[in-house]
Amino acid sequence: MSALSLRLPDSVHRHIKELASKEGVSINQFIASAVAEKVSAIATEEYLQARAERADASAFQAILAKVPRREPLSGDEI
Repeated sequence: MSALSLRLPDSVHRHIKELASKEGVSINQFIASAVAEKVSAIATEEYLQARAERADASAFQAILAKVPRREPLSGDEI
């Protein structure tokens, strides 16, 4: 595990302290969790972008054309 020195504005520190307390975790745990969530979100965005770049629009349209046309189920209407 690594140690990191982090400078935060006092107002942000106060909010983190309050939120960590409400969650019942230490400030360190709260920040580590928040950073992990952000890293995961960025990695997911990059993964989805890479998948989108490999997409074949004509193949997608061909698959959609095979879906039968029918009325939506009750409650699924727009």
